[in-house]
Amino acid sequence: MVEGWVNAAARSIRYGGAEAAEALLRPVAVETPIEIAYGGQPFAVMMGTPADLEDFAVGFSLTEGIVERYADIRAVEASAVEDAARVNVALTGDRMHAHLARRRAIAGRTGCGICGIEDLDHLPKPRPRGGARAPAYAAVGRAVEALEGLQPLNALTRAVHAAAWVGASGDIEIVREDVGRHNALDKCVGALLRAGASPEGGFFLVTSRCSYEMVTKAAAFGAAALVSVSAPTTLALRAAEAAGVYLLAVARSDGALHFEGL
Repeated sequence: MVEGWVNAAARSIRYGGAEAAEALLRPVAVETPIEIAYGGQPFAVMMGTPADLEDFAVGFSLTEGIVERYADIRAVEASAVEDAARVNVALTGDRMHAHLARRRAIAGRTGCGICGIEDLDHLPKPRPRGGARAPAYAAVGRAVEALEGLQPLNALTRAVHAAAWVGASGDIEIVREDVGRHNALDKCVGALLRAGASPEGGFFLVTSRCSYEMVTKAAAFGAAALVSVSAPTTLALRAAEAAGVYLLAVARSDGALHFEGL
C-alpha cells in the first residue's frame, strides 16, 4: 500500500540572501486519483490520499446515500499503486439494485464535494437527525487543543486536513487525514461505521472550512454537533438548521462561535 507521503528534493531559499541555497528532502503529501466502484462498476474518481481506503469507501458510501447502514455493505477490497488507487465495494442485492437505478457519475476534486451532479434537483439534501445538541464546551476546548498532536501526516507535510470523532468528555477517539477535507470526514465516518460506533454523545471536529457538504456528511452519520476550526458558509448554516446539527465554528482551545442562523 502506498504511504500518505513521500520525500521530495527541495532547496531552502532565503530572500535577498547571497548564500547558496541549501539542499534538503521535504515530505510531501501524496495526492492521487482514487476510483470507487460498486460491484466492479466504476462510480466516482476522487482526488485524495491513498491511506485508510476501506474507511474512505465505507464513509463515502453512507454520506453519498449509496447505503443507509453499514450492513448494506458485504465487502470492501482496496488496492493502491504509485499513481492510482481503487476500491471496490460489494453491496447487498437490494442496495445494488437501488444503486443501479440511481444515475450519477462523479469526477471529484479535493476542493469540491458535489462535482458531477447533473442538475440542481440532484443536490444532496441534509438528512434531518432530530434536535441539535450542544457538546460540553470544556470538551470542545480539550479536543481542539489535542487535535494538532494527533495529525502525524500534517505534521510531516503541512498539507492535509483532519477530521476527528470526539467523545462526550472531549477525548478524541478517531482521527483521519487526507488532502481532501471531504475525504478526511468520509474516512472518519467509515472508521466509525466499521467499528460499530454510535453517534450518541459525540461530535465531529474538522480542521477545514465549514461548508454545506461537511454538515450534510456529519448529519448522515447522525452526529448532533459539528465543530470546525474555520468559519461557516451561508449554505452550511442553512444545512445545519435543516439537519438538526449544532454548529460551532472558528473553534480555538479557549472559545468558539455558535452560529444560530442567518
